[in-house]
Amino acid sequence: MDVLRPQIIRIGGRCYRKNPPLNRDVDALEDEEYEESTVQCTNWNDETCDVNLNIEETERGFQTAVNLPSAFFKHIIGRKGETKRRLEIETKTQIRIPRGVEGDIIITGAERKGVLSAKTRIDVITDSVRQKEPFTHFLSFPINLQPIQKQFLEFQDDVLRSCDSDRGIDRTIFQKPEKLHLTVGTLALLNNQEVQQALHTLEECKSSLVQPILRGEPLCVRLQGLEYMNDDPSSVDVLYAKIQPGEQAERLQILADRLVDRFSSTGLMQQEYSHVKLHITVMNTLMRRDPTSIPGERPPEGKRGPKERESFDAMNVMKKFGHHDFGDYTIDTLHLSQRHGLGKDGYYGCAGSVSLP
Repeated sequence: MDVLRPQIIRIGGRCYRKNPPLNRDVDALEDEEYEESTVQCTNWNDETCDVNLNIEETERGFQTAVNLPSAFFKHIIGRKGETKRRLEIETKTQIRIPRGVEGDIIITGAERKGVLSAKTRIDVITDSVRQKEPFTHFLSFPINLQPIQKQFLEFQDDVLRSCDSDRGIDRTIFQKPEKLHLTVGTLALLNNQEVQQALHTLEECKSSLVQPILRGEPLCVRLQGLEYMNDDPSSVDVLYAKIQPGEQAERLQILADRLVDRFSSTGLMQQEYSHVKLHITVMNTLMRRDPTSIPGERPPEGKRGPKERESFDAMNVMKKFGHHDFGDYTIDTLHLSQRHGLGKDGYYGCAGSVSLP
């Protein structure tokens, strides 16, 4: 890790530096599922960071409840209970974790700041673990009405006709036309309560973001031109259609960025970049081995293909079709999509949606 540019984690308005594990022994290496990174707060002031946290005063001190999916429990407990024991010693608290069932983690302690510190550290652990979880849902704008599907299929046929002899190009790496979309962000929702929280946030966004930004006007963008995700056109994994710049694209950018800000504030989505990259994937080598893949997502552990990802040569595609015009598209839906679901229209399964504008 570059110590001058460490990985940063943001939780509840606070900024943390994530450091690699220290003094790992052979036994720890044998049990990766309990690996915990050391995270340091760059501005640690528990009393002022979480003044709105619901900490209840009791006869014996203070108490708070932390509601988390049970998938996080083993990481808070740690290998042979070491993580939980260390948290309790360092914060002078007692941490009660349900066994084998969903339920609240209860933190109790003689001092409020100790309970607050334990809660903060649990937040940091769970945020770090969530980043490693495979995505279950993603926020998207479907770009799949019939005119665009027709343009895409014509593009696909033209590419296969002109470039089928180029390395790595075949029909399997093209996106399915009914699944064309613009990804806003991905989420790992680990129980039904988190799905409901995401749906509630989505519905809130309609009144707090969609309506103020779009002001009742349609959001119509132009899809024209191709770009690739790396610097070498002869070795490409992802090829995407671009959103042409202009007033409509700016409105879309603002909306996408604000949506990520809002969902990130809930802890359900990771904000990796300051701006969402507006693009519609048309070719992706992940499709070659997993046709349900979401562009940009790494395959879940234990489900990787039998061979390494095989890139394709996009030089002729860019030369012949680099300015391909897919046409105008009016974005009319914001979709909370299921990673492995399938809807009636052939798009990804819908956990929830809101209409635009």
